[in-house]
Amino acid sequence: MKKLVVLILALCMLCSVAFANELTWASVEEAASQIAGEFKTFDEISVKIWIPEVLQAVELSDEDRESGYIGYFASDDAAVAVQYVNMEGMSLEEYEAQLKEDSEVSDIEAGTVNGLPALSYAIKDKDTGVVAFTTEMGYILEVACGPLSNEGFAQMVGIILSSIQGC
Repeated sequence: MKKLVVLILALCMLCSVAFANELTWASVEEAASQIAGEFKTFDEISVKIWIPEVLQAVELSDEDRESGYIGYFASDDAAVAVQYVNMEGMSLEEYEAQLKEDSEVSDIEAGTVNGLPALSYAIKDKDTGVVAFTTEMGYILEVACGPLSNEGFAQMVGIILSSIQGC
């Protein structure tokens, strides 16, 4: 387990959220217990995500909600965005193919997070890492974190992404 935590943190330090085969909350729970934070539940999708206390919830505008945002948490120098977008039944494999055509996306990796099939990728010019999931309703759930160049925040990104789970 310790090797996986080290791997997650090392990957984050390299400005990538790519993961080996599987991320689990159990592998980072001890590290998370050393940082003030709590799980936030997104009832519309039955998912919970651990958010550090330094990130405060930002009120979403109607435009944000129309764009699929269901959560946004920020500090002066870091943010986590949770977006739920109707992709008309696109599979994770189809979404991966679409991402590979986008010149702003790099480091695409398939894996699992707490047993859920997922993709991780980086957005090159935005210093942001993303983990994406498909849902039974034909939507894509994306959790974006940045900036990854912020060393302290990059370490928390591994914990945040490992916490994503159904509730």
